Amino acid sequence: MTADNTVPSPKGGVPSPAGPRRGGAAAAGSVSTVAAPGRTPVPPPLPVRRAPRPRTDAALMAVDACAVLLAAAAGGAEQARTATAALVLGVLVLHGHAGLYRPGALAAARGALEEVPALAFRAAVAWCVLAAVLPGPALALPVLAASCAVQTGASTAGRSAAYALRRWRAARAPRPALVVGPAGALRLTAALGRRPSGGIRPVGVVVPQFQPVPEPVGVPVLRTIEEVQRAVIQNGVRDVLFTDADAADPTLLLRQLESWGCALWYVDTRAPGVAGRAVRGEELAGFPVRRVQAAGVRRPGFAVKRVLDLCVAVPALLLASPVLVVCALLLRAGDGPGVVFRQERVGRDGRPFTLCKFRTLRPADAHEAATRWSVADDERIGRTGHFMRLTSLDELLNLWNVVRGDMSLVGPRPERPYFVAQFGQSHPGYWARHRMPAGITGLAQVEGLRGDTSIEDRARYDNYYIDHWSPWQDVCVLLRTVASLARPTGS
Repeated sequence: MTADNTVPSPKGGVPSPAGPRRGGAAAAGSVSTVAAPGRTPVPPPLPVRRAPRPRTDAALMAVDACAVLLAAAAGGAEQARTATAALVLGVLVLHGHAGLYRPGALAAARGALEEVPALAFRAAVAWCVLAAVLPGPALALPVLAASCAVQTGASTAGRSAAYALRRWRAARAPRPALVVGPAGALRLTAALGRRPSGGIRPVGVVVPQFQPVPEPVGVPVLRTIEEVQRAVIQNGVRDVLFTDADAADPTLLLRQLESWGCALWYVDTRAPGVAGRAVRGEELAGFPVRRVQAAGVRRPGFAVKRVLDLCVAVPALLLASPVLVVCALLLRAGDGPGVVFRQERVGRDGRPFTLCKFRTLRPADAHEAATRWSVADDERIGRTGHFMRLTSLDELLNLWNVVRGDMSLVGPRPERPYFVAQFGQSHPGYWARHRMPAGITGLAQVEGLRGDTSIEDRARYDNYYIDHWSPWQDVCVLLRTVASLARPTGS
């Protein structure tokens, strides 16, 4: 466990109101002005509706099934006819495992000739397995070769027809899409404008407020989540194209777009020789394309995490109740009434909640409580408060937040909305921390990223924890936290 109100290094990007420490300069790219306390523009909570998953292409499955039936009929072998159902199922499974039924980034840009090697190889495997398991005399080699050739040719012809139909439909009614920039947005928007038959029509470019747009892009520039939502609804947007690798990281915007039913794609608009190859040759106007999704713990994972939290937090709260009573009495005797300090923090998916902890310092007013970053060296902290902060006893009440479901035992430390707005604009990936419930302790804390350390480093460790989450990792972080309490540094 670690306290929150510690002064970050200049790399953290937030100078203290009383004057920055260790050089005192704010990080490059940090905003110069912020909203007033209490009116911080925290994005709205995400809807509960799940984001769509790529669906299997039923039309291509029907084409391949018909190709198998045609090959079995043309082969003229009684053994093949008796095992047609098994052969069809086997081919569909092989093609599905190879990703031949996954919708592409742009179905209009795909061609069946590129799939001929994959279709021929899996047809040969299926027919050879059939010949090996059939009772009686095996299928003759010429029959096997002819059957594979017929199946491959029929699948190729059927897929070519399906792709041609989709290209014709796409040219007549291109799909509206948003481009997330600014890196590469101009190149991609101009390229799509020169190729209207590609099936994609940009209707807006999403650029964060703190990033400039170098020149007109020919479509509306969207700066806020509200503007993005309006564009999605009014234009019926179902595709979002990220042109910046950092923007394609799992951020709150990315999760919001998924929750609105949008398919998310990363378009590599870097110079030739720098751009990487896309999976299965997907391309959009000549740029490599791959699908991206907001990584994070899914509902089964959250259920396991919640059970672990309750199994540890409830007994820990009961066992720590005598310590809580002693701490409350000492604070009451030394500093007067009001031993519990309540403060708004930002939790999972940007939802605010009220964090409970022991009051080790009585702020002058609500403005100071909401905007003052560090109180570690404040002379108003008494001996009892200093000891509780040094040993992290002031955060024992966070266990009540865990029992209520506001927090988890392990996760990114929650921050106040005032600073979340600053960090989210100054540090890439900071908003992505909110994919996971906030935690009493976390990987960043046990790695020593507390006190005068970089906010960007903390966010990176928090996101690594979320991307590689497992119940055992939570257990490891908890054990390392217990070990760190033997050598407390406090705040």
